[in-house]
Amino acid sequence: MDRLHRHRTRIMHVDMDAFFASVEQSVNPHLQGRPVLVGGEDDRRGVVAAASYESRAYGIHSAMNMVEARRRCPDAILVGVDGEHYGYVSKQVYRIFQEYSPRVDMLSVDEAFLDITGCERLFGSEQKLALGLKAGIREGLGLTCSVGIAPNRSLAKIISSVYKPDGLMSIGPEDIPRLIHPLPVEKFSGIGPVSERALKAVGIWTLGELASADPD
Repeated sequence: MDRLHRHRTRIMHVDMDAFFASVEQSVNPHLQGRPVLVGGEDDRRGVVAAASYESRAYGIHSAMNMVEARRRCPDAILVGVDGEHYGYVSKQVYRIFQEYSPRVDMLSVDEAFLDITGCERLFGSEQKLALGLKAGIREGLGLTCSVGIAPNRSLAKIISSVYKPDGLMSIGPEDIPRLIHPLPVEKFSGIGPVSERALKAVGIWTLGELASADPD
């Protein structure tokens, strides 16, 4: 058995907070603290690609029709999508990830899994590793991220989504009944509106009920 497999598996999910909107705010001081919508320039046909947390306070979310978003927050500042710049910043984020784990799997420009199994021996603890990564992103790029650490990818992604924005949470198997099972079933990655309705129709509303349900 090699050295890696003597450690229990620990997976970190890192999700950049409102990435496109946060990047725009980091390079444009006049946008900081303001409700920002990144998306189509044409209000009649565009959709929201990203909404700053100031915008989310009005119930706005990504993929919302821009007309509805502007109705909810008339003072929102509309910014066009700058994919080239977001890609550049994403590469900088990836380089920071590599400082903390040799095994980085980017899921998109703003989200990644890091296998940190055994890496805590280099940083002192999982907490110090995660705090160092978050500080590197904040100080180097002016951005925040949310971090979830768990025994597998699914749990890490769930827990990072609960502790947003700028959150950090680490769980073990013993924490699942208390922290995971009470969550709504739609928190599980891959369960969209159709699956959510189907599960709730048969009485499955929480992740705990899903975990204990008969497979049939």
